Amino acid sequence: MKKFFSQLSIAKKLGMFALGFGVAALFIGNPQDSTSIKVNVKELALSTVKDKDLVSVYDLADWIIKGSTDFTLVDLRDRKSFSEYNIPSSINIQMQALLNSNLLRNQKIILYGENDLSAAQAWFILKSSGYKGVYILSGGLKAWKDKILFPKLAVNTSLKDSARFNKIKEVSKFFGGTPQTSSTEGNNLPEIKMPKPEIPAMTNMPAKKKKREGC
Repeated sequence: MKKFFSQLSIAKKLGMFALGFGVAALFIGNPQDSTSIKVNVKELALSTVKDKDLVSVYDLADWIIKGSTDFTLVDLRDRKSFSEYNIPSSINIQMQALLNSNLLRNQKIILYGENDLSAAQAWFILKSSGYKGVYILSGGLKAWKDKILFPKLAVNTSLKDSARFNKIKEVSKFFGGTPQTSSTEGNNLPEIKMPKPEIPAMTNMPAKKKKREGC
């Protein structure tokens, strides 16, 4: 069973997690409340997170740098963690408050937590409640830290990888990160410090106007 699970793609793993979390989602909220989730058992069984439902941290970084405003980035962590650091332009909505938030069913919503697990649960909750454009930030905040804020490059690497690293270095610096160039001894790494949780100064992000939902 363990071998079988290890061979699954990330999308299939997330699908299985979402399926399991979906059952727990049935118990969220007051059963007498009209906002509680109503899940069709057959739809639940067929529901899977596909590759098209995932957004890479590189794409997200590019959209933020360009000032794109056609998506809402949702940080699912607790308030303390959000205040200590959050991905620029994100808003903090915890799991239990998702269905009572101002999120609209016709919005493009990108969800992230520390990893993919909480995002898969939130994805299932919103999808099963009629939200159409829901996506998961692949790898969550951990991937954002590893690939955007603190990308690493070993000394002995190919020219192609070096060129790619030079590009991501600029992205990292834009978000206040610290690119990591390690030696074979591994003792030349600069100190890692989390940037302040704010939108970078170069980002020109106009105020987002929400579209009214249709009838």
